[in-house]
Amino acid sequence: MVEKLYMTGNEAAVRGAVDAGAKIMFGYPITPATEILEGWIAKTVTDKSLQYLQSEDEVASGFGVLGAVAGGAKAFSASAGIGHVLMQDPISMAENMRLPFVGIMMQRGGPSTGTVNFSQQEVNLAIHGGNGDSFRIVYSASSVEDMYELVIKAFNAAWKYRFPTFVLGDGYLGKMKSTVEFKKPLKPVEAKPILSESGKPMWLRNCFSSEEELNTLLNNHIVDWEKNKSKIVESETFHTNGARYLIVAHGLVASAAKETVLKMRSERIRIGLFRPITLNPFDGEALRTAARSAKHIFIVESAYGQLGKIAKAELAGHNIKTKISQISKPAEGYTPEEILAEIKKHNK
Repeated sequence: MVEKLYMTGNEAAVRGAVDAGAKIMFGYPITPATEILEGWIAKTVTDKSLQYLQSEDEVASGFGVLGAVAGGAKAFSASAGIGHVLMQDPISMAENMRLPFVGIMMQRGGPSTGTVNFSQQEVNLAIHGGNGDSFRIVYSASSVEDMYELVIKAFNAAWKYRFPTFVLGDGYLGKMKSTVEFKKPLKPVEAKPILSESGKPMWLRNCFSSEEELNTLLNNHIVDWEKNKSKIVESETFHTNGARYLIVAHGLVASAAKETVLKMRSERIRIGLFRPITLNPFDGEALRTAARSAKHIFIVESAYGQLGKIAKAELAGHNIKTKISQISKPAEGYTPEEILAEIKKHNK
């Protein structure tokens, strides 16, 4: 039997964490992610197997997650904007020590405090934040139902591959309501203690006395990343077969772009949409396949080319002689009509 509930994106994130087997959340209130912390605390009232700690700041939240996962508990945090920035120290440690950190980041506009409603400006931060080489799995949700499913996938990926994993949303997605169908959930990946009092001693290091030592460790990370990224990448194509025009977008912008595609298709314009579900690793092969027949690609995002840099890098050097137009509106959302108007302006 399929269960259907009418809920917000933040509520769907909490439900996803519960169904993924999460046991404890560490968090600090910050708009537009606060409802995730509030919703999780409400769950702990009725389910005594769940715990939470409202920490003094996001730095403490991040390190709390690391301590819990080292002991084998599925833990996570949720934040946004400047909170996401503050969390980079523990996230970098998780990246280096291969700890299954899970973060739900509801992006907000920058720089600094900025706005608290909508943005796609935390793509660079989620992928490249910290002083490592970006061994981070990053999903981008485009609907309330998507938020539920991707949170479960994030926990499974983090514990299976042992790389920090994130789900990106935004204030609009967090607060908008829609019907979510809860089918049989993905089977949660088992969580086992990383540090244990029994068995072979485990020594987790985050500080190295020589460049050669650290290089050896990082080369092992690179081998694992390259071996597994084809199992992680995920994308969606919409009317891309034989498309002469192609929109590349993620998150809620991709949802608006779908309506644009349907409108233009009704006018007999052959246009399609490529939506990356994982921003890192990025499904470059699927993008190149979708782009082969296109004479013009439109990269549409609510940031100043953060998605564009990734997509252009994936297309470069592959003999795809296609015009590319970057359409950016940092910290503002798009309606389908606005995307259509931008396409017509750039396609003159």
